[in-house]
Amino acid sequence: MFVRAVYATGDPALLDTAVRSLNSEGRDLLEERPGYRGAGIFVDRGLGKLLTVSWWETEEARHNSDEVMRERREALLEPFAGTVSVANYEAAVFHQIEHPRQGGGLRAARLEFDPRDADLVVDAFRATVVPRAEALPGLCRASLLLDRERGRAVAGALFTDRAALAASRAAMAGARHEASAKAHVDVTGLEEFEVVYADVRPD
Repeated sequence: MFVRAVYATGDPALLDTAVRSLNSEGRDLLEERPGYRGAGIFVDRGLGKLLTVSWWETEEARHNSDEVMRERREALLEPFAGTVSVANYEAAVFHQIEHPRQGGGLRAARLEFDPRDADLVVDAFRATVVPRAEALPGLCRASLLLDRERGRAVAGALFTDRAALAASRAAMAGARHEASAKAHVDVTGLEEFEVVYADVRPD
């Protein structure tokens, strides 16, 4: 699968307005597009951060959908978004144990690496992070989104609730350290979000 991630920041007091638009009109627009496989909406209400992720069957389907979504994105995010960035990824690893729930938690680590090491990054994530995460109570999904050309990735772990997310911090820090050393990866950011919506149909 292929992924488009939209990251927006703005006034926390206006965040719910954007969430409502994305959860209604935004999802309707996505559902109409060929090759759509699902989406997620994640928020940090305290700081005013919004992350939306859409999943696509092919790279072409993602590209074609962006022509429509690019025109509508600004209106959907008003009046909340003060900054908006868009990134495209390949879903290199998608390991789901159970369906994520509203009110759950997402931890996302932003990674940078030499593009020549892309396969090494994938192997290290599968061999180190996935088994460690799988053993943690409350894990719903572990994923690795990869931009091979630019040497960037986002490693994500979704948990059933915020308590399970918090309880996983120490164990996941150890897995992150080990995998980063194996794959020569720099961790450039670490964030946690509340799950508003997360539904992916991989098959």
